[in-house]
Parts: sequence; structure tokens; C-alpha cells
Amino acid sequence: MAAETKMVKDGDPNYSDDNDEEENFSEDGDWGDWEAAEKDDDDGFESDFVCLFCDSRFVSSDSLFDHCRLSHGFDFHGARKALKLDFYASFKLINYIRSQVAENKCWSWGALGKCQLEAKDVNFPWDEEKYLKPFLQEDSLLYSFADDEEEEDEEEALDREDLIEDLRKLGDLSIVDDEAIGESSVSNNGKCKDVSLISNSDDGKQSCADGLVVVNGKGKEPSVCDGRLVGRNIRKVNENYFGSYSSFGIHREMISDKVRTEAYRDALLKNPSLMSGSVVMDVGCGTGILSLFAAKAGASRVVAVEASEKMAKVATKIAKDNKVFNDKEHNGVLEVANSMVEELEKSIKIQPHSVDVLVSEWMGYCLLYESMLTSVLYARDRWLKPGGAILPDTATMFVAGFGKGATSLPFWEDVYGFDMSSIGKEILEDTARIPIVDVVEERDLVTQPALLQSFDLATMKPDEVDFTATATLEPTESETEARLCHGVVLWFDTGFTDRFCKETPTVLSTSPYTPPTHWAQTVLTFQEPISVAPATVLSGDDRQGAIGTKECPASSIQLRVSVARASEHRSIDVSLETTGVSSKGQKLRWPVQIFNL
Repeated sequence: MAAETKMVKDGDPNYSDDNDEEENFSEDGDWGDWEAAEKDDDDGFESDFVCLFCDSRFVSSDSLFDHCRLSHGFDFHGARKALKLDFYASFKLINYIRSQVAENKCWSWGALGKCQLEAKDVNFPWDEEKYLKPFLQEDSLLYSFADDEEEEDEEEALDREDLIEDLRKLGDLSIVDDEAIGESSVSNNGKCKDVSLISNSDDGKQSCADGLVVVNGKGKEPSVCDGRLVGRNIRKVNENYFGSYSSFGIHREMISDKVRTEAYRDALLKNPSLMSGSVVMDVGCGTGILSLFAAKAGASRVVAVEASEKMAKVATKIAKDNKVFNDKEHNGVLEVANSMVEELEKSIKIQPHSVDVLVSEWMGYCLLYESMLTSVLYARDRWLKPGGAILPDTATMFVAGFGKGATSLPFWEDVYGFDMSSIGKEILEDTARIPIVDVVEERDLVTQPALLQSFDLATMKPDEVDFTATATLEPTESETEARLCHGVVLWFDTGFTDRFCKETPTVLSTSPYTPPTHWAQTVLTFQEPISVAPATVLSGDDRQGAIGTKECPASSIQLRVSVARASEHRSIDVSLETTGVSSKGQKLRWPVQIFNL
């Protein structure tokens, strides 16, 4: 289900939707002409303005703030106006955000940001004097964000009612307040009738339709976000996501992926005890290929759910052409619902817990990219009968270390007889910040594979989609000398196990050891390569030097990997902690790396 985009290929890892500028190749600007040729007369301006939330650079504060608004949901000027921030408060806000992002790359503003609501005054988290000190040295943004504004009068401190009155203009306000247990509403002296004080919920947050959300929990500061802005952003991402699957080329690529399609075909067609007479739901049906398999397998009813309007029409036409569609004119078993599965009841009549088999091809790059799994779990909990089958029913993530052959270095080392390895080295440095989706061959692995995480899709909870796991990579035993490990490669297997597929269980694998699929593998590059060698090669040696170097190769690499849904809808963040272990048990840790997919 990941065919709508390829992240980055070795040839150009500098690709960015934000048109980020590349760094110069060297201090003397050897490659400056390349950069200049690719830019349309930047008039010599340098990209001095660094994004508050990522590493993107811009030539002006205006372009930076546009990027923050569109990509990170943070409207700087809107926040200043809504919260009545003067120059110094805004100065502190910028430093505060930079400090929070430095501590946690997944930190997000939440549209209007955090503020602490007290009985009379409002104290913001960035009010502290320490935020008058620039968090980044030579931060150009601090001295230009108010260039186009007239000198502002000193503003009076906000009180609680003033803040609520300002925010009320943006929409209804919902506040989760520990002290308001048992209260359902307050008129606030008639000034804000749409304000509700709601006691702590299980997850510490409440939302109002078309309004603001204020989140609080015990011991936590309340945070405010404009629910309408967040909702619009999610809707926009969803529209782009589902719209991207309107391309027939994408569906041809997925259907042509024999590993993928034949695994689903075998699971549906070769397990008659599961499929015969069953009610089947296909979440994200696309062309309807899985639904067609289900109808052919003898299902009594097939509900094909597709959020893309175009593809829902296509699936309907295909079902009619193959005489399996069900309506007043056709006596088949397949019906198509143009809907997100979370809103299915608005489109068709279907009883909760009435589905025998739930099938979906939900997997994205690195398994969890696209965040479609949460929708499948919603469908499971809402529509699947107790004890019903979910296909696939297991998903497993693996990790291994890769060597030089999986990078672009070999290509650049010999370009028609010329040494261009300097380009390859620069590309490799860039890939330490950017995840790459590409096919890695078995011969390019320098460690044995290790299990990273397993999911039981029949029983897992939605919040278990985010996880932290550890793994230890051991060098390939057949190696007789040290090799450089340039990073790790992630892949996944999904299982149609004999729990439900009793006649013909099968496995869909995206491993480097099996034929390639359209998912390829996900590559995370180390900031610097780590020399590794089997303990048998290192035994008896009294090696000196830093662990992971040629002088003292590591006998194993310990990993701590966290995967979490990112603040940007349908994206994921991956953090990678790496520790080299010597044959004598000594350890060396490298800085944490954060990748966004």
C-alpha cells in the first residue's frame, strides 16, 4: 500500500518537498556553480533561516513561516495576534520552541501552542527570562521576524477572560480542568457561553466540534490548539493521501507485485473453510482485486471500502464487469462504499460485529508509514465478529546492518574512469538525516538479521502502533575480516497464519533474502560507519583504539529503535540509538538519530 511515493533514491537524497538548498560541497565552493545553476537567481542570498521544527533552511523569515504553517501546523503570526505577544514575548517564543524541539524531535506546537491558564493571569511557558538568550547562535530569525511590523505599543498582561474572548472568536472552547470534576458547563458571566469545563478523561483531552481543544492532565500544563485548523490539516492530508491512489500506474505497480498479490490470492482462494459463506470487509480496496478474490472464494457478502471517490467508481465498474456487483440490477455479492472506514455507517447499512473476515493491504514503507493500520484496527474493533479472522493476522519487523555495496559510494568511485567519490561521501552524509527506500541485496548485508518488533493484529491495541524495541546485530559469521557497517536496513513480513488460514497459511515477505517487492526496504544510515567483525576474528587480540574503528572493530552493535506516529498526519518518526560493543564488552554510544518518513 506504499506505492504512491518513493522516498529517496541513492542518486538524489537531497530531495525535499520544501525545496531545501543543498550545503556547499566544500569551503572553497567547488560545487557552488551546481547549486547556483539549480536556483533561479537567488541574488546571492544564503539560506540563513532555519526552520523551528526541522532542518529545512530558507532565504527569508516569510518563507520560513509559510513552511511552518503548511508543514508543521504552526502559524507564527496568527499565534502572535491571538495571544497578543509583543516583540520580547515573540522573541522568547522562538527560543522556547527551538529548545523543546532540541529535546524532543517529535514535539509539536499544536496550532496555537501551550499556555498556562490561571485564575486571573495567563503565564506562558516561554515567559522565563532564560528564553531571552538565543537558543541557536546567530539565529537570523530572532532579528527579522518583526521587520515588516510597525512599532507596537506595550500591551497589557492578558487575563483569563481576555484570552478566552480572543480564542472564542476562532471557535468553541473546550477545557479539560482537574478542578472542574463534575461540572458540565459554565456561562462565564455570560461572556463565553460556549466554554465547557470537563473533568479529566482517560486520555486527558477533549475536543469540540469545529472548535478549540485544551488538553490537561494531572500535573500537566494545559495546552491549547485550534481544533478546526488541526482538522483541516488532517482532512487535507487525507485528501492528498487518498487522491494519490487515483493514479492507475500506482495500482498497476501494486498488482504487478507478485509477492504481494499472490500472497493475498492464496490466503483468500486456498482456504475454503474460512471463506465459504463468509461476510468479508476489504479496507482500502483500490481496484477491488482483494474483494474480487473474496467473491470468487465463495463469500456471501463482500463490503469493499474505498475513500478515494475515483477508485470507488473504478472498483464498482470492475465489479459490474465481472458480474459480482450487488445492487437492484445486479445479483452479485460485492458492494463498494466510498467512505473512510471510520465513517462507514454513513454510506451503507452494516451491523457492528457482523463481519467474518477483515482483509486489508495496509502496509507502508517501514511497515507503518501511512498510518493505515489504525484504521484497520478500528474496523476490527467495530465490525469484526468476536473470533473473526483478520488477514494478515501477524506483522513482524526485522533489522540488519548493511555495508558499502548498499550505498552509492561504489558508483561514484569510478565514473568512466574518474574518481568522483567526494560526491558519494557527501550524499552519504546527507542520508544520515534522510530515510531511503530502496532495494538492498542480501550480499550487501554485513550482519545477521535480528527481530525488532512483532504485532498480533488480532489482539493488539491501537496505541501499540507506537513502540520502542531493542535488537543486537551480530556480524556475519562467515566473515574473516572486519567490514564497515554503514547503517541498518528495516523490512517486514506479514503472516496469514494457520490460526485462520488452516488449509494454506502463507507469508508475505519484503526481506532482502527474498524476491524484491514494491515496498523495497527502508535504509537508515549511520552518521559514521562502524567497523564490525565476528568475535572469532577478534579473539585473542589486544586491540587499542575507539570501538567501531578499523583498529578496534565492534563484535556486535546494540540498537534501540523507536517508531511513533509523527505530528504530521500519516507520517512516522524513527529514532535510532546505536552502541558498539567490543569483544571485551566495552561500549561506545553514538548520538541519537531522528528520521522522519
